[in-house]
Amino acid sequence: MFDAQKVTEACVRWIRDFFEENGPGCNAVLGISGGKDSSVAAALCVRALGRERVIGVLMPNGVQHDIDMAHLLCDHLGIEHYVVNIHDAVEGLKAAVPAELTLSIQSLTNLSPRIRMATVYAVSQSRNGRVVNTCNLSEDWVGYSTRYGDAAGDFSPMSHLTVQEVKAVGRFLGLPEVLVEKVPIDGLCGKTDEDNLGFTYAVLDRYIRTGEIDDVATKERIDRLHRRNLFKLQLMPSFDFGIPTKADESD
Repeated sequence: MFDAQKVTEACVRWIRDFFEENGPGCNAVLGISGGKDSSVAAALCVRALGRERVIGVLMPNGVQHDIDMAHLLCDHLGIEHYVVNIHDAVEGLKAAVPAELTLSIQSLTNLSPRIRMATVYAVSQSRNGRVVNTCNLSEDWVGYSTRYGDAAGDFSPMSHLTVQEVKAVGRFLGLPEVLVEKVPIDGLCGKTDEDNLGFTYAVLDRYIRTGEIDDVATKERIDRLHRRNLFKLQLMPSFDFGIPTKADESD
């Protein structure tokens, strides 16, 4: 029932409206990995704003074996891009941590995505930009993102689209099939996303959209991950001690 053309055209209008309200003339800036999400997000922005207003940032950590896919996307779309190797930044931060503090595996895993997002924002602020969030609904549903890393951004064109729907949009936009169907790998331990999650995106997407799932254990795992990671999708809680503001008076 998913109409890729209708959704794509609506998303393009939404991106244009966002920039009219939040930065007329600004550029869309995003990290480019060569995977489907950054590829589709970049293509949507090109359709909405024109290639001259989309800037990609390629950020290998040392040697990236599949960086040719990121270059393929930039060449296909004809967008300006920068290559910023984050290896020295990652190693420098790790070396600066006091010897008495042992960084956890989770903090080390999330270090690169957070440094990458800091890099994208540095480029964006230097190029009159707005940062594109490239997350999709499937990843957000189970918390498969790094808070203040790839989960950050100024606007999010695909956070209500499942993986299968993102792929459909990518095909409608004419992206090379090798980018649309590129197997997502975490870039950290060499495992695929689905290896880490313990289920396929096809199973997850079906469950999200229809509530249907065949395996009880998989359903319980998805539900558990969803509950545990809901905080990533919510605004930061803030203490309010009840003193009215001018904004309250205008309501």
